[in-house]
Amino acid sequence: MSTSCESVARHILPLYRSFVAKELIEKYNYTQVQAAKKLGTTQAAVSQYMTSKRGHKGIPNYDEIAPLVQKAATKVAKRIATMNISAEEFSESLCELCKSLQRAKKL
Repeated sequence: MSTSCESVARHILPLYRSFVAKELIEKYNYTQVQAAKKLGTTQAAVSQYMTSKRGHKGIPNYDEIAPLVQKAATKVAKRIATMNISAEEFSESLCELCKSLQRAKKL
């Protein structure tokens, strides 16, 4: 049996990073390298997020979860671009997303 944190790390974190990377690149003109540094991942991972090769597969209840994750990603991307938040603050934003998904009974 896996805990909800394990499930979030396996499924939601890649989706969240994907949505944030797309926002940073498309809306805030970040390069893939810059986005990768902010997200604590590699440029290759960001490239795969941009082409939907990573981050969107095998997520239970995707249609229910994706809008909530997208909304949180839009907010954190704006914070990254305007306030230069730390990797720790990005991690905290994922915890907040996880809590909101649990409250909404989506996990």
